Amino acid sequence: MKNAVVVDTVRTPRGKGRPGGALSEIHPQELLAGVLRELEQRSSLDTSAVADVITGCANALGSHGDNVGRLAALAAGWPVTVPGITLNRACGSGQQAINDAAMMIEAGQADVVVAAGVEMMSHYPPPTRLTLDGGNERLRERYPIIPQGISADLIATIEGFSRTDVDDLAVESHRRAAEAIAGDRFARSMIPVIAPDGSVVLDHEELPRATTAEGLAKLKASFGELGSQTFEGYGEPFDTMAARVYPEVGGIEHVHHAGNSSGLADGAAAVLVTSEAYARAQGWSPRARIVSAASAGAEPVIMLTAPGPAAERCASLAGMSLHDVDLFEVNEAFASVVLRFSRETKVDLDRINVNGGAIALGHPIGASGPTLMATLLDELERTDRETGLVTMCTGGGMGTATVIERI
Repeated sequence: MKNAVVVDTVRTPRGKGRPGGALSEIHPQELLAGVLRELEQRSSLDTSAVADVITGCANALGSHGDNVGRLAALAAGWPVTVPGITLNRACGSGQQAINDAAMMIEAGQADVVVAAGVEMMSHYPPPTRLTLDGGNERLRERYPIIPQGISADLIATIEGFSRTDVDDLAVESHRRAAEAIAGDRFARSMIPVIAPDGSVVLDHEELPRATTAEGLAKLKASFGELGSQTFEGYGEPFDTMAARVYPEVGGIEHVHHAGNSSGLADGAAAVLVTSEAYARAQGWSPRARIVSAASAGAEPVIMLTAPGPAAERCASLAGMSLHDVDLFEVNEAFASVVLRFSRETKVDLDRINVNGGAIALGHPIGASGPTLMATLLDELERTDRETGLVTMCTGGGMGTATVIERI
């Protein structure tokens, strides 16, 4: 079996994912195309050798539609012979692209694959429904899949995480992100977004802001009203739907709000994955080996608890325990997700998201996996550490995980 290695990572800054955000006027294809071109230029990549461009994207509508991975490769000027595919594992889409690229390499089906992700949340159309069940009422009877924010509050209620607990993690995320930005720790992978006229559209992370515990304490919990109301087509409030599955909980304590949940973001990222032999033949120095990859499912109503099982499975496949891993990137979809991961796996928070996370920096859904991979690899090199693990929760009750080892 061939070794799959990471040759390089490239990403954009994360822009505010709403109309008026710095990146909001750019087409998703063009945002990703800029990343692909940079990846090509940095390594003098012969793009005709690329076996596939695997792209994670959670929204296949509008400007993201019609296979954005293939269209972005064409927009980048890559040969028409380079195919592209777009996949959706919700928040883990971009990480799944990396894992699939590694599997192609290891299986001998390719020597060069680009794993990418893009999401422009500023382009999202108004939601047609509030739940993540595809509008299937029969499925809803079996699994009343509630909105994610209520799932996050359900986790906090079951685990006993207080409003102070989740706010404290958010403050620390912002503190770490500010320190990382001040120390220029994202510089190796992050590139400016350039307009066709050559002007700079965005060259820094747009979302972080000065955040204090006192400021967060003033924010109203976001999902209390959503959980208590009955919406057309649902028949009962979302909190009641959750209580049918978790009757021992009683009432849900709503503790999450905009300040301790991941920020809506625009962004794109890509990872050049090759066989180790191919990289050496090109004169490249591979930066890391992809040691193992895994996914896991969990109960879909609570939805956000699978990062722990996915990480455990991924470490086991690598012949490791989580205690052998130096650094972790656990996507900060909501504060309770990270707190539960730490409690469940006994991984200390000092090893998790050391440069801040999505609460401070934003979560451009499909692009988050490759972005976290870039952040992790850059930090392993900066601190001269060896092993790292990325894991993410996803809609529908799943988790993705990848272990890498520096070369």
